[in-house]
Amino acid sequence: MSKTEKDRYLSNSLIRGLEILKMFDAAHSTLSLAEIAAKMGVSRTVPFRFLYTLQNLGYLYQDEVTKRYQLTPKVMELGFAYLSTLQLPELARPYLEKLRDNTNASAHIGILDGTQVVYIARAATANNFSTLNVMIGSRLPAYATAIGKALLAFLPDQQLDELIASIDLQAYTSQTKTFVPELKSELELIRKNGYAISNGELEIGVCSVAAPIFDHTGQISAAVNVAAPINAFDQEILSTKVIPAVRETAMVLSGYGR
Repeated sequence: MSKTEKDRYLSNSLIRGLEILKMFDAAHSTLSLAEIAAKMGVSRTVPFRFLYTLQNLGYLYQDEVTKRYQLTPKVMELGFAYLSTLQLPELARPYLEKLRDNTNASAHIGILDGTQVVYIARAATANNFSTLNVMIGSRLPAYATAIGKALLAFLPDQQLDELIASIDLQAYTSQTKTFVPELKSELELIRKNGYAISNGELEIGVCSVAAPIFDHTGQISAAVNVAAPINAFDQEILSTKVIPAVRETAMVLSGYGR
């Protein structure tokens, strides 16, 4: 059966309902009916039924005064239902905590979903620096993060080429790599060295080091990273302490899949 033939089984109502849920993010924690309709490119009468259904199911809440919609905690069930099927986050917990303590930096594990990294485990530090303690379920652009580049670098060549071709390489800071040849060159170096570094590519002032985690077949399955303010990681600390600790943790976690 061709893709065109299969497409007739798609549920447009389900697609639009999920699209509405994905509209809410840190920059848009609440949305009005008009704003949602504008994002969908339709009149306000179209999303009303979807919003009512999502509200009735408990995934959306509408403020009675402002009439604006926002996500409810029930949305987390959708993501955690998947995360609960993964053994890696639970197995990794003590190793992430050890990595955090040894490097004095927040530690995370992420997996690749399309062109984004989804964070599935973390060991947070007590600081308040926004990017250092990424929440479980957060999504960040793979090409602008160390953990994402560690995942991209070890993909099969054809898959990597197709993925890079689909990415809109926008600049988050002056350090973000927005040219394909430059990004590919760095990914080749990461594959050779076995680790990735990001210095202020997603957020100015943040340094991150990541290494790949492989499954029992030797395929890339996840990556582990630490993140801290740039001034916490000088070159000596990076080379003698942080990079070895991250790579060792990745190797241990890869062992669970073998």
